[in-house]
Amino acid sequence: MFDAEPQTEPQTEQHTDAQTTGSHQLAQAFAEHTAQGSQLDADIHADMRAQSSPAAPPLPPKRRRQVRAERKRRRRKKQMRVLIILIVLALIAGAGVGGYQVLRSLRHANVAAQTKESATLDYPGPGTAETVDFTIEEGEGVSSVAQKLVDAGVVRTAGAFTNAVDAANAAQRIQVGTFELKKQMAAADVVTIVTDPSKITGSLVVKSGEKMADVISAAVKLTGIAQSDFDALTNASTNGGATTILPAVAGGQFEGWFEPGTYNVKGMTSAADVLKAMVDKRVAKLQELGVPEDQYETVLIKSSIAEAEVNKDEYYGKVARVIENRLAQNIALGMDSTIAYGAGVIARDLTVSQLNDANNAYNTRIHTGLPPTPISNPGDKAIQAVMNPESGDWIYFVTVNLDTGETKFTASQSEFEQYSKEYQDWEASH
Repeated sequence: MFDAEPQTEPQTEQHTDAQTTGSHQLAQAFAEHTAQGSQLDADIHADMRAQSSPAAPPLPPKRRRQVRAERKRRRRKKQMRVLIILIVLALIAGAGVGGYQVLRSLRHANVAAQTKESATLDYPGPGTAETVDFTIEEGEGVSSVAQKLVDAGVVRTAGAFTNAVDAANAAQRIQVGTFELKKQMAAADVVTIVTDPSKITGSLVVKSGEKMADVISAAVKLTGIAQSDFDALTNASTNGGATTILPAVAGGQFEGWFEPGTYNVKGMTSAADVLKAMVDKRVAKLQELGVPEDQYETVLIKSSIAEAEVNKDEYYGKVARVIENRLAQNIALGMDSTIAYGAGVIARDLTVSQLNDANNAYNTRIHTGLPPTPISNPGDKAIQAVMNPESGDWIYFVTVNLDTGETKFTASQSEFEQYSKEYQDWEASH
């Protein structure tokens, strides 16, 4: 962050301050001197009174000469003291003005040094003719973005970018997506671009909990690749992309296998390239999170349910535990999110007939065990929660307030019914 050069204070004001200080000290010195002189006069007058007092005998000539000599000595001493004080105060006053000049010179030298340092931290801009497609990932921090910009040759130093972000108070406004930048840009110009949603180009953003169909629809619009090209690869009946893109454990199903994040699909000309980019990133993330390969599909199914059932990630671990407890006791999961996925509706729109539809393979009220596939593309937090579910004996949970996301967990049937009534009351009032 670059500060504007400080305004130069008028020297006359600083001189006045120094002179005022000197005058104050001079007055104080004269006051002290006056007091000392008064005491001297008093002593001499006392001697004179002693001479003239009728009650006292006259001083001998030698004594009178001593008194006069003492008066002259003290007067010379007083005059010398005043002269010394005046010289010292003059030096102090001069030092005040001179000291200010020194400090002022040092300040300007420091500003000049900072300006010179800033110039070495940042490019002047506006950039070269060479462009860079730069992608900011979901959840990526400012320091990470700054270093990537340096590596791409867009900004000169990471500090230049972080300073520009701070100066613009822009940390929370940086957008996820791909931006067209130039080599050797001024950091402030980069901040202006990456905080503007309209500047995002060619970015396919996959959100946590988003369904495969919605992701592919967005990819079609961005790339211009035909929907039929994607369908040919993702249709499990044709098994078009399973052998070349998906790992075997996926069973030929792409749902759940798109890692949330940002993908630069600008210039991609085939559906296979787009799908492979997302699947490869998912596999890499599962490996990073320590998920055993033979558990990839199972973990994705469970985490997709946990993410769909509650809208606050703090509950993912408890939902994961409910899933484990129900599976262990061979109790049907009874998750409305899975039924809604199979029926092609949102959970709040489910009808009684849909809830009782045994032909829906995702109806976990009727069919025990896990549904056939994940029901969305879960995020990393949900996956981590499934890998480390919270401890508890819960087998029921109800989100009692859809606005706040408040969710209550229990192992008691009666409490479950109480929580269900609480939700029904909330829904009736909304």
